[in-house]
Order: sequence, then C-alpha cells, then structure tokens
Amino acid sequence: MISEDPAPAVRRLLGRIVAATHNAGKLGEIKELLSPYGVDAIGAAALGLTEPEETGLTFRDNAVLKAQAATGASGEAALADDSGLCVAGLGGAPGIHSARWAGAAKDFAKAMARIERELLSAGAPRPWRAYFISALALAWPDGRVEVFEGRVDGELVFPPRGAKGFGYDPIFRPDGHSRTFGEMNSEEKHGLPSDGSPALSHRARAFQKLAQRLLQF
Repeated sequence: MISEDPAPAVRRLLGRIVAATHNAGKLGEIKELLSPYGVDAIGAAALGLTEPEETGLTFRDNAVLKAQAATGASGEAALADDSGLCVAGLGGAPGIHSARWAGAAKDFAKAMARIERELLSAGAPRPWRAYFISALALAWPDGRVEVFEGRVDGELVFPPRGAKGFGYDPIFRPDGHSRTFGEMNSEEKHGLPSDGSPALSHRARAFQKLAQRLLQF
C-alpha cells in the first residue's frame, strides 16, 4: 500500500542521487521534480564527473550510458535524462542531436533559427508538428538500470515566445495550450498533478513513471 506521504520511503531508498548532467537548466528541473519526494540531487559537475560521449542511437541508449557512467564514477545511484525535440517535417531531426544543434556554446537561439530555416527550405506543410521526448535512466551501484520514458506532442511556433525554461522551449506549444513552454513557469510546465493524471512536460511524464516505480519498494 502506498502511504499518504511517499517522501520518507523514497528518502530511505535513495537519500541522495547523482543527476548525470552538466546542463544547469536540466539539473534545475530534476531537482524540482525530485523535491516532492524529499530526495536531494547533486549535479555531475559538482562532483567533478566528466561527460561521456553520447554514442547511443536512441534517447534510451544515451540515458543509460550517462547514468551508468555517473554511478560507476561516484558509487551512488545516478539519474540521467536524454531528451530532445523531434520535428516531423525534418524526419525527426534534431532528435538525439538536439543539444549538438546548439553547438559548443549551447546557443539554442541559433538552433531554433536553424529549425525554422530548414523547415522553410524543405517546404514542410504547416502546422509544423513536433514532439519532445525524455528518457530517464536510473542506474544503481549494483548494476541494475531502469528506464522511464515520457513524450508530449505539439506544434512549433515562430518567432520564439517566452524566456522561461531552456533549450527549445520558446518554440514548442504543447497540444491543448495557447502558450509555449517558454511562456510557462516551472509548475505549469512540469508540475505533477495530485490526481494522478498525466503531467504536461515530457520530463515530468517520465518522472511520474519513475515515482510510481520507486513507490513500489
């Protein structure tokens, strides 16, 4: 039976978890999504962990790769997210290369402009459909790995709207909403509904599945 307050059970299970990311925006979201369960997250950068090369062919592959590298180096449970934007009119690109389109400088304004330019060049019919996907891999020191995936569909809007969030958020308007992720605060974007209904963002939906799994312990 799930207790009314799940935090104590999850704290006993994990205590602290390593967030296998050097992306400050992603780390912030992971911290916020874990906070209701009383679990503390520390970023890979704070532990001096290096970023492994993402050689996987899928979001799932890369999430597992990063989580295993972090837990192997730290000796602690590690959580890794691999996520990205998949645009129908571009054959699913940028997909697993979403971060790489922003370059070493992480210039997502440049990456968003590239998406618009390539859609126009391809003559892709509007509305420009796209989806965000997130794969969360939880790696344990004993070698176990569990993966949870979340997805949210929507349309792309240009010019970008909103300065909240990070990455491609300003051009993504989820289905059923009039605002982009870039115009939503963190609670609106990935707050976990108390009634158990699906969260909005891809990462929050993956976290719902993760939380349901942890609460089975």
